[in-house]
Amino acid sequence: MSSITDKTISPGKASLFYDPQIRGYFYQFLLLAIVAFLVWSATTNVIDNLRAQKIASGFGFWNNAAGFDVNQKLIPFSASGSTYGQAFFVGLLNTLLVAAIGIVFATILGFAIGVARLSSNWIVAKMAMVYVEIIRNIPLLLQLFFWYNAVLKPLPDARNSISLPGGIYLNNRGIIMPTPQFGAAFEFVLLALVAGIVGAIAFFVWSRRQQARTGRQYPNGWIALGLIIGLPLLVFFATGRPLGFEFPQQGRFNLTGGVQIFPEFVALLIGLSTYTAGFIAEVVRAGILAVSRGQTEAAHALGLRPGPTLKLVVVPQAMRVIIPPLTSQYLNLVKNSSLAVAIGYPDLTQVFMGTVLNQTGQAVEMVSITMGVYLTISLVTSIAMNIYNKRMALVER
Repeated sequence: MSSITDKTISPGKASLFYDPQIRGYFYQFLLLAIVAFLVWSATTNVIDNLRAQKIASGFGFWNNAAGFDVNQKLIPFSASGSTYGQAFFVGLLNTLLVAAIGIVFATILGFAIGVARLSSNWIVAKMAMVYVEIIRNIPLLLQLFFWYNAVLKPLPDARNSISLPGGIYLNNRGIIMPTPQFGAAFEFVLLALVAGIVGAIAFFVWSRRQQARTGRQYPNGWIALGLIIGLPLLVFFATGRPLGFEFPQQGRFNLTGGVQIFPEFVALLIGLSTYTAGFIAEVVRAGILAVSRGQTEAAHALGLRPGPTLKLVVVPQAMRVIIPPLTSQYLNLVKNSSLAVAIGYPDLTQVFMGTVLNQTGQAVEMVSITMGVYLTISLVTSIAMNIYNKRMALVER
């Protein structure tokens, strides 16, 4: 018995060995070591394979001449004087452009359809339901092909362009719009626009605080309209209308002048907006249904009409349910924009992962940079929506 007693573990050592926190740290360290070993092994294997096949690696290609052109570009870019690094920024800006505009259009359309699904008008509700069920159950890639090949490509050629009001022409090369010509004093109009936006935001914040304190409502919409539109218009006429337009001229065989919006951009924007709007509509419908019906009945009992009830009572409460899944739809739209390569829109995937990769052959660098860019865009979008979600959350008193 004495020998068995001598070999028993002391209470201090036993408690340290069986401490859940210490054991958790050990397992985490072990898991981290395994992951680090796997990453090191994979990286070493990739480098050895690249060296064995004599494939260049590194980022030395960044400043090499691109040797190709891009039809849609928001920054100067040419085949002779631009680099692969500039091609990266061209594709990135095109991706951000279609994603930003697509989010705005999809939000507006999705909210409208979501509210329409709950309309008391049978025809409006059923039409919204048909839209949602059709759009959500057809793959986005097929919808992009439909808008590009079945709607935009069959349009007339440039010689037989469709003339629209305002000097706008429509053909299979896209939409040709008048080119704005800015005068010397146009910067004052821009300053007035910025001041109007800042003033509208400041007045909205002030009016919300006043309403919470006194219950008095202010005409925020009319005030914002006057500041954002009326103030720049006043400065525009006061400075002698420093804005003109150069209208496209239809010749015998082609159009000259004007700004061209390419059909690839239009097809991608319509496809992303309408597809994502179908999902946003269901998110909005679910958020509105999550608000107790007693809230609507109480608002009607106080004399509020259906419009103000939806705006002031239902939607503010529904937003707390809508925002989290709405964030996921925004992220899906940004990532789905990479399907632009299927219809030839020069986004980041098409320019950088397509043309630049084919010319340089450095797949590891190209894939890593592209994945990092989409990850960064998604994280920034998530952070912005999470901040907005916290502002909309219920505050306990």
